[in-house]
Amino acid sequence: MAHLRSRRRFAPAVPVVLSLTASLGFLPTAASAAPSTAQTTRAAEGSATTYDGPKLSYVVNTRTDHRTIESVRRAIGRNGGTVVASYDRIGVIVVHSANPDFAKSIRRVSGVSSAGATRNAPLPAQSTTDEGTPKPLSAAEVARAKAADGQDPLEPLQWDLPAIKADKAHEKTLGSKKVTVAVIDTGVDDTHPDIAPNFDRAASVNCVSGAPDTTDGAWRPSASESPHGTHVAGEIAGAKNGVGITGVAPGVKVSGIKVGNPDGYFYTEAVVCGFVWAAEHHVDVTNNSYYTDPWYFNCTGDPDQKALVDAITRATRYAEGKGAVNVAAAGNENYDFAADSITDSSSPNDGTPSDRTVDPRKCFDIPTQLPGVVTVAATGAKGVKSSFSNYGLGTIDIAAPGGDSTAYQTPAPPATSGLILGPLPGGKWGYMAGTSMASPHVAGVAALIKSTHPHASAAAVKALLYAEATATPCTDPYDIDGDGKVDAVCEGTKNRNGFYGWGTADALAAVTH
Repeated sequence: MAHLRSRRRFAPAVPVVLSLTASLGFLPTAASAAPSTAQTTRAAEGSATTYDGPKLSYVVNTRTDHRTIESVRRAIGRNGGTVVASYDRIGVIVVHSANPDFAKSIRRVSGVSSAGATRNAPLPAQSTTDEGTPKPLSAAEVARAKAADGQDPLEPLQWDLPAIKADKAHEKTLGSKKVTVAVIDTGVDDTHPDIAPNFDRAASVNCVSGAPDTTDGAWRPSASESPHGTHVAGEIAGAKNGVGITGVAPGVKVSGIKVGNPDGYFYTEAVVCGFVWAAEHHVDVTNNSYYTDPWYFNCTGDPDQKALVDAITRATRYAEGKGAVNVAAAGNENYDFAADSITDSSSPNDGTPSDRTVDPRKCFDIPTQLPGVVTVAATGAKGVKSSFSNYGLGTIDIAAPGGDSTAYQTPAPPATSGLILGPLPGGKWGYMAGTSMASPHVAGVAALIKSTHPHASAAAVKALLYAEATATPCTDPYDIDGDGKVDAVCEGTKNRNGFYGWGTADALAAVTH
C-alpha cells in the first residue's frame, strides 16, 4: 500500500530508491485533517434550520429511475445536504452535510435503499506496515544489473517477470495499444520515462472529491504524496524502451485515476467516481491495490457500512458491465478470509480504532471481496505465499509476485532483493512489496489476454485468466519463518485453494492460447 496506512492494501511498501542522489523521504506521514465544521442552512416549512456540526460526506443509494433520483435530490436539500456528484446510472449520490442526523433522516425517504457516512473525524491513518526501511542501491549494485540483448537496463533485477513467464510472453507480444489498464490509486506520475510512452491521458482523472476533475495533471501525486500509484502503473505497463524496468504488459496503455487523498485515505465517494469514470472511458482492466477507508471490513448489519458496500458494489458491477476486469489486492495482514471470525483492530482508521470481531461472510473488505472482483494473493521469490498475504479458500482467485523478505524467500541471482522493482515519481526506481504489487501483475496478464482476445468480455477474460494460471498446490505445512510453528493453514486442492486460488498467473499462456 503506500505510505503504509492501516490500509494494508498498499503493500507493505518498501521503496528502495535506485537514484543515488535521491532523498529517501518519499513516503509521507499521514497528517491530521479533521473535517471542517460548517453551518448548513435549509428552508423547511417556512423556517430556517441551521446545522452546526462537522461537515461529512455521505453516499445515498437509490433506484435509478429519473423520478426517484429527482425526488431524493430534493429530500437531500430539505435535510441539509448538498449534492456533490450524482451517478444516476447506478443510483449513487454523493452528498455533503453538517446535519448529524442526515443519514438517519434520508434513509426514511421513499426510493432510498441505503445511505451512510463515508468517513469519521480524520486522524492519522494507520494503514499498512513497512517491511523494512528504505535502502538505496549503490553504484556497484546498479552497475551489476547487466541486461541481455532486448532487456531494459534494470530488468535483470525483476525476478517477478520470469516468475509468471512474462519475459517469454514478451517474445510473442508486448500487448496492444488498444488496451488500457486504469490504476485506481494514489495518482500516477505520467512524466516518468517508463510510463510516459504508454500513458492514456483521456482515461485519467482525479476523483478524490467524489466528482471527476479533468484538469491537466490532476491525476499526478504531489511531492508529499505516496509513490504507490506510480509504482503500480510501471509494474503493469512500464515501457520496453531501453530505460529502467519492464512492465508485465509493456505494450498496453495505462491511465491514472487518483482516488487517494493527500492524507492517504481512499473514501467511498472517490472509489465510486473512479470505477464509473473507468467504465465510461472504455477501460479494459482496473487495478485496485487498496481497501476503502475507513473500515477494513464493512459489516452489512451496520447501516452506514452497508451503504458503502452497496455503493461500491454498484460501481464495480457497472464497470464490469461496460467490459472492465476489476483486479484487487487481497491485503497484507495474513488474515484467513475463510475463517469463522477475524479480529479487526484497525477500524475506523480515521477515527478511534478498537478491536472488533467480524464475520468475513457478512463484513467485507471492499472492493476485494465484492462479487466479480479478481482477488489476488502475493507470492515471494520462491513462489510461496508471501508472509504477509491474506488468504482464504473461496476468496483468493489467483496469486502473483508481491515480494517477501529475503530472510524468507531469496531470489536467484542476478536479482538481489526479494521485493518488487518499479518506478517512483520524479524519474526514480525503487522496491516495494505487498499484495499491492501482486495485483498489478495480474492486471498486466489480464491486459495481455485482452490484447490477444480483443472481443472477449470481462467474464471471458477472467475465465481465461483462471484457466491459464499455473496450478499451485497448498504449501503444507506453511512455516514461512522456520520457527517450527505453522503460520497459516491452506485449504483446498492443487487446482483451487486458499493460498493461490486457481494458481499462479501465467503471462505466456495468456498470449499463447
